[in-house]
Amino acid sequence: MISICVGAFALAQAGILDGRPAATHWRFADELAEQYPAIDVRADVLYVDDGDVLTSAGVSSGLDLCLHVVRTDLGVEEARRFAQELVAAPHREGNQAQFIARPLQTSGVGPIGELCTWAKEHLREQIALEDMAARCAMSPRTLTRHFREATGTTPLQWLLTMRIDEARQLLEATDLSIDEVAERAGFGTGLNLRTHFRRRLDTTPTTYRRNFRAPANATRREAV
Repeated sequence: MISICVGAFALAQAGILDGRPAATHWRFADELAEQYPAIDVRADVLYVDDGDVLTSAGVSSGLDLCLHVVRTDLGVEEARRFAQELVAAPHREGNQAQFIARPLQTSGVGPIGELCTWAKEHLREQIALEDMAARCAMSPRTLTRHFREATGTTPLQWLLTMRIDEARQLLEATDLSIDEVAERAGFGTGLNLRTHFRRRLDTTPTTYRRNFRAPANATRREAV
């Protein structure tokens, strides 16, 4: 069950959110918390995935949540395809702050967009903040400011997200070893990949592959 923006109030009135964490638009978070004290209202996140009940902040955050569901059910590549069709960020973590939520530039237009395009084509290489700044003819500090304005995150956090995305896609679609996945996605070693998977996804690459790699000609979840 999913609610978007103030749709959380409907779930709250039905008692579905009692004892659960939930998100809604930041303007109405205090009102939701006051009217329904049994809910753990998260006023500063894009969306909350609490298993069988998911809630989002504003309308654009609802799109992030829907892409999160596609990503979970059908995999990284399908989520990327949908995001490309919608001209939306391929993935934003739910715990990002609402106030900086902005679409991710990946079209190659402008210095930030061109940088994103280049970086995605060179994920397996070692890329430092200074390298990214030099490509945009900016100082690292100036790049970080412009990058955050354009995407809502920092260059290195964005790069980490792209590498995790790449690793997830490889785990879902190939038989590569964990070390090979780590090398292709730019993590260098399997240990480094496991560390970031644990921090970002609270799982291991092996467990992720077991849970999300679909058999050939099969979908991950039956339609209901």
